[in-house]
Amino acid sequence: MDNRPIGIFDSGVGGLTVFSELIKALPNEDMIYLGDTKQFPYGNKSKDTIIELTKRNTEFLIKKDVKAVVIACGTATSQALDSVCDIYNVPVIGIIKPTVTSLNNEKPKRVGVMATTGTIRSKTWQTEIKKYMPDTEIINQACPLLAQMAEEGWIDNDVARLTIREYVKVFKERPVEKLILGCTHYPLFMKTIEEELGTGTEIIDTGKKVGNYLKEYLKNEQKEANRKKQANYEFFLTDMESQFLNVAKNILQRDIEIKKARMHI
Repeated sequence: MDNRPIGIFDSGVGGLTVFSELIKALPNEDMIYLGDTKQFPYGNKSKDTIIELTKRNTEFLIKKDVKAVVIACGTATSQALDSVCDIYNVPVIGIIKPTVTSLNNEKPKRVGVMATTGTIRSKTWQTEIKKYMPDTEIINQACPLLAQMAEEGWIDNDVARLTIREYVKVFKERPVEKLILGCTHYPLFMKTIEEELGTGTEIIDTGKKVGNYLKEYLKNEQKEANRKKQANYEFFLTDMESQFLNVAKNILQRDIEIKKARMHI
């Protein structure tokens, strides 16, 4: 048994789609969420910058005595996970491996990936998928506008619909069995993506896969929290001047208190 909290971070509000699935899968676990809103967006930054930001965020959470860190960010997972895993003793979990391993039994013939430009450029999704499913064809689509729109709360309007319509064209021309939302902001557009893409494609929300993966990990490592304990959640931002609170209320359907994250730049 281990009652220490789980740490989660993202460049902004997108990681709350993972957080919302974690609290469903792990209702007794304390959690600390860090949104690096001061450095948002991550998707257009260099790999070296992403690694430094990921190290900084991980260290902030480790100082809060977390028992595990979840990188609830596709860009940081794709470009920095290996680097931080080599540095810290605390287990660090990204969104890619839990998602890919969950699809391994099904062996889909064609998989689509929607992600930030940096994530697509890194080819990390492609490498991980091919590791487990070498015969699977992968179709990538960079969607650089969606994360920014999500941060502004532009989730269900004409601009969002037209943007998504353009991004999913490739998956209509070359239909995929599974479509992975490789940025944690993208599940906020799930309804519109489903409507624009039509039936026949299963859309994969990475948050659910991470929740299942972490639940199994904590059980196997005997690090689950006391089942009788009431869970406590803390939220930190590096920049308070954002739309985070308004978007967060819509995602979590609850009021939350946000604290300023004090860290060295």
